Amino acid sequence: MARAAELQARSADAPEHLTDAQILALGSEVGISSDHLRQALAEERTRVALPDETGVVGSWFGASHAVASRVVPGKPADVLAQLDGWMQREELLRVRRRIGDRLTWEARRDFMGSMQASFNIGGRPYALTPAAEVGATVVAVDAARVLVRLEADFGNSRRRNVAWAGGVAGLGATSGVGVVALSTLSAEPGALVIGAVVGSVWTGVAGLVASAVARSQRRKVARGQLALEQILDRLEHGEIRSSKSPLMEFLSSVR
Repeated sequence: MARAAELQARSADAPEHLTDAQILALGSEVGISSDHLRQALAEERTRVALPDETGVVGSWFGASHAVASRVVPGKPADVLAQLDGWMQREELLRVRRRIGDRLTWEARRDFMGSMQASFNIGGRPYALTPAAEVGATVVAVDAARVLVRLEADFGNSRRRNVAWAGGVAGLGATSGVGVVALSTLSAEPGALVIGAVVGSVWTGVAGLVASAVARSQRRKVARGQLALEQILDRLEHGEIRSSKSPLMEFLSSVR
């Protein structure tokens, strides 16, 4: 049986992919729940390869993406419409692209949107506005449920903060070394000690500033992660069913 399966796998006539019905049939033969299989299929369809967050940058500045997914009640088109209304109204985003079951947004660049995000007008933080792109993929699990995957890309923000922190730390270290070097040229007693102290303090301050920049970036991604989870909470409990984007409201009024 094992050899026959191997030969069939190598055969040019062997199908490259199994259909959903075939996978469900195979799962039922080995006792796997069809609900779990449907959810696994939906998760595979929404899976996105994200870069590994390793090294100094990953440990200091955190992840470049916030990701959250959950099974919620509804149909794909309805849930996407609800998400679109929420993102545009509550997160100050605008539609960037729509491809099939995936919708992406970006921050509004108009004056009012920038002012509202900068001063938290409305009494709430706009945690997704700093993201270069926010995306949602919605795939049906069954007739009454969908799997929603949300991602927020903070890669641009992290690159800017890495450059800023690196520049500050480099300038601080260079300046500290320069102060020590200049102190060695002085004939005054104790000049080297004073230069070493001043140089160390200057370098330490620069390091603290760089550390604060990295900490700020980590908090930004953490707030974005929390915002995605809260959106899924609202979807799960039906709290944003009535939210509509301006486009959806206009179409409804015309009808």
